[in-house]
Formats: sequence, C-alpha cells, structure tokens
Amino acid sequence: MRFYQQNTSAEGDAPATGSLLIAHPMLQDPHFRRTVIFLASHDSAEGTLGLVMNRAMNKTLGELETELSNPTLAAIPLYEGGPVASDKLILAAWRWVPEQGSLQLYFGIDSSKAEHLLKNETGYQVRGFMGHAGWTEGQLDFEMEQQSWLVASWSPELMEEEGEQIWRNMLLHKNPAMRLLIDAPDDPSRN
Repeated sequence: MRFYQQNTSAEGDAPATGSLLIAHPMLQDPHFRRTVIFLASHDSAEGTLGLVMNRAMNKTLGELETELSNPTLAAIPLYEGGPVASDKLILAAWRWVPEQGSLQLYFGIDSSKAEHLLKNETGYQVRGFMGHAGWTEGQLDFEMEQQSWLVASWSPELMEEEGEQIWRNMLLHKNPAMRLLIDAPDDPSRN
C-alpha cells in the first residue's frame, strides 16, 4: 500500500510518481485513446505503473465477487485500469482536501482498509481497477518524446466527471489550443 499527499500547485512537463498522463488527441492506441492515467510509480530506469482513471466498467465489486456480502465493499465501482494483468484487482482511495489544495491517496489497499476509509473517514472515494498500465525502462520517456502524453497534476475534476469528459476537461485546461484536435472525428474522411 502506498499513501500520497500531493499539492497540486506544482505542475511540470516530466512524468513523476503521483502525476497524471493525459493522452494526446492523436494517440490512436485503443488501450490508451482519450485516457487519463494516474502514475502510481515512475522511475525512468525501472519503468512505470499507472491506472486508467476514466474507463468505468459500469460494474461494482459486488458484481465481480458475487460471494462478497459486505454492502460497503460491494458498492465500490470498477474501472478498466489498463491492459496489463486485467484479471487482477487494485483498490485505490482518495479525497481532495481543498483547504490544503492537495490530494490524499491510498494505492493498492486491501478490502479492510477500503472499508475503514469509507465508513470512518470523511470524503474518500474508493475505486477498484482491473489491471493496470505499464511501461518498461525508457518506454514512457520515448512516448513523451513522441508527444503521446501531456503531464498534469491531480485535479478535483477527476472526482466530479466520468468517462471521456474527464479527458476533455483536463486536456482543455492544460492546452486550450487543442480544442480542434479534441473535437476532430476519428476518421477525418467521414467529416
């Protein structure tokens, strides 16, 4: 389990543990097209692990694990975390602390920690992620050179929006000049 507390006022152009990757509108890889990815671990020499934050599965943990009798845990929403180990569940919990302008996030927690946060702490959201995104040594650095991703810090919008709208809002906030690319059809010949 990892705990992060991130102040979102600092935002750079290089990926770092705790930052977000926003897919460039021209990125066509179906695993990552129009995604926002939370980087749970990033080291250029060792690789990167992340979670796709905006692909809801429209299922709950209770639907995945039918023998789960705890209603608090059964209601946790599930998301496609990425194409790696897509049969493995990762639980994460976070809350936005507006007074501090920061995010408190637990990554890779077990079900008892998830239940504790939901029942005893104020403001936490818990999500389950099936699988994760992974990059080998230097792979993400190469993709950054190819301008496949934009880097951003965590944003409270992640807790207010769903799906592709998260991607659109964050991309427009990061670079308003991309509006035309965001709205471009997938196949320009059909325009």
